[in-house]
Amino acid sequence: MSGKRIASALLMSCGLALASAAHSAEPVKIKLEPYVSGLNSPVAMVQPDGDDRKFVLEQWGRVRLISADGELQATPFLDIRNLIVQQFLDFDERGLLGLAFHPDFQENGRFYVAYSGDINFGSDLGKQFWWDHTNTVAEYTVSEADPNIANPSSMRIISSIDWPQFNHNGHWIGFGPDKMLYISTGDGGYANDWGIGHNVTEGNGQDLTSLNGKILRIDVDKSENGNNYGIPGDNPFLDNEEARPEIWAYGLRNPWRCSFDTGDGKLMCADVQQNSFEEVNIIEKGGNYGWRIREAAHCFDYARPDDHPAACETEGLIDPVMEYNNCTAQPDGCLGISVTGGYVYRGSNEAWQGKYIFGDWSKSFAEMKGQIFVGSPGDNDQWEMSETEVVNMEGERPYVLAFGQDSAGDVYALTSITTGPVGSLDTIYKVVPAE
Repeated sequence: MSGKRIASALLMSCGLALASAAHSAEPVKIKLEPYVSGLNSPVAMVQPDGDDRKFVLEQWGRVRLISADGELQATPFLDIRNLIVQQFLDFDERGLLGLAFHPDFQENGRFYVAYSGDINFGSDLGKQFWWDHTNTVAEYTVSEADPNIANPSSMRIISSIDWPQFNHNGHWIGFGPDKMLYISTGDGGYANDWGIGHNVTEGNGQDLTSLNGKILRIDVDKSENGNNYGIPGDNPFLDNEEARPEIWAYGLRNPWRCSFDTGDGKLMCADVQQNSFEEVNIIEKGGNYGWRIREAAHCFDYARPDDHPAACETEGLIDPVMEYNNCTAQPDGCLGISVTGGYVYRGSNEAWQGKYIFGDWSKSFAEMKGQIFVGSPGDNDQWEMSETEVVNMEGERPYVLAFGQDSAGDVYALTSITTGPVGSLDTIYKVVPAE
């Protein structure tokens, strides 16, 4: 496992955060140029290889199409609102959460969505009555009659994971350079990796028999063992009888938005933590990212989540490449309350090449204080983190839900002016350097 950022000591002090990113004193000046508006809680924007269109996920259950000239089309590419669990309008983490296009999409028309549906009644009785929903990855194909509309009857279920709570769903999906499908999963919800549906002794994040709190890796071009997917032969736990073979990496709480760097192929995931810290990771094969042993690079006690122990077992845990204070329990110098993963910039601005543009949903739940950050590779596998100054936007900044990237390598911020998936009031901005 070469290149791993593994904690060097078996015990660590929670006051000495090994993975704290260096913070630049000077903010990066940017502009947010309005791109498209009239969306409902956009949580992903994807442009397939070789395509001049972009596809946007609306959390309430639609895939919208943006034409080559940047116009949002009135007719949805796909509408599965009937499959989405009934959502809370004030705040909800469920919905249409992931979108990925098959590497051969231009030839086979296959694409994949991840969504939160009603609980699978094929589950045991306990789950039927107590669990919240089923997170599903499904395959669709494009309509033969119209390339701008999907064929709703082509649906094929790839995976279904029953979910105990409404939150911590993860379910970003994306194809890697290896043409395998990667799926991020949260720990199952509630808080502290504890409660109904959680491993009592170690939490789901550390439980290799659970698919929660993981990065999964599957082959959608195969069907094995009664599943509509296969297990890649080089998955790290394939021969471990005490682990699920789908697991690629583990020890995650709520990986909210991941992306592959189109330059070197590395997988970067922002993992929403508990009350004190937020983190960004580079995901490696078989890696353990620490939850719930640690919150970011700090020892964690699920029974006392804001009182970080002085020491904990850290052998084999991989440090985040960036972390920052969460305003909930660490207000001094805090930068937000829920990290939002972004993309490594590969556009035309040379000064931004290789920098990771990401953000935070807000510095406050009660008011819009969305944040955008710039991460720069540094020494010893650690990254420098800079805040941004949005020169063309004064006052409140909208909640930052997600980011997108186009085929030119430019990055977009997907934002909302509401805390829940309601209305069609939201905007996607292109992130550009200030002139």
